[in-house]
Amino acid sequence: MKLLGLSINFFSIDHDTEYFMNIRNKVAVVTGATGGIGLSVANYLIDKQVLAVGLVDLSDQCLNLPDSLKHTTGHPNIKSFCGNVCDNDFRKSVFNTLQSEFGPVGICVTAAGILRDGLAVQTARESGDIELYSDRHFRQVMEVNLIHPVYWSMETIAGIADKQRQDGIDRWNPEMGVQAVNIMIGSVSSRGNRGQISYASAKSGLRGACTTLNKEGLRYGVLTKIIHPGFVDTQMVDQVDAAYYDRYLKPDIGLGRKIRPREIAECIGGMIENDPLTGEVWASASFRPFA
Repeated sequence: MKLLGLSINFFSIDHDTEYFMNIRNKVAVVTGATGGIGLSVANYLIDKQVLAVGLVDLSDQCLNLPDSLKHTTGHPNIKSFCGNVCDNDFRKSVFNTLQSEFGPVGICVTAAGILRDGLAVQTARESGDIELYSDRHFRQVMEVNLIHPVYWSMETIAGIADKQRQDGIDRWNPEMGVQAVNIMIGSVSSRGNRGQISYASAKSGLRGACTTLNKEGLRYGVLTKIIHPGFVDTQMVDQVDAAYYDRYLKPDIGLGRKIRPREIAECIGGMIENDPLTGEVWASASFRPFA
């Protein structure tokens, strides 16, 4: 496979080995599924013949996506869910629908995210007043980029825990194999970044949440992992001013380019299928300002 421009076999999977998850019997859910990383992950999972996949997005473009993907891939079990990932009732309805039709969710990739960049403290151009970053924007970014992935991951763990309760399983043991994997989308900005007080805070918070959920989720055989992409060629990253990117950011990217969404999807695929890979993955294309 090709990973960030390099042909390597690090993530090649031998499904006869007990330490690798075979995703073909897993039900997947992907948020932010209409574009960027989310859509690439959905296509990756479909290519790998996941049992079923739920595609979640706020955009109504999500409604037509299953028919399009069924036509191009021939995969029969693709469903769309259009709604707000921060809404508790919506989240529960997605998991309940998938479980009732196909079984409990075994792969959850929370790719939905937003940017609301701005300096933490700045001087207003016209009045000269000192202004703080909008608390409304801060809360919105935290809801989408931190609370949403945490609760969708928790929902995955809960579904597996409930299935084990119904099956009379008191506690998971390694001989049963990994039951589910959550993949959170972090960021190189989790280390802090100028102009991203809300985004950096949310992504940094994910690191602690991921470690906590991984420790707790293992009681049920559920792994929670996090990947930190650098600048990926998506609509969200395109919100960064092009001149600013070319002058201040691109020179610090070792590979000299934005990462393709498919490359991140392949990294995520390796994280899903490779059970021993439980640490943080930095897919930064050698972005160096935080080194």
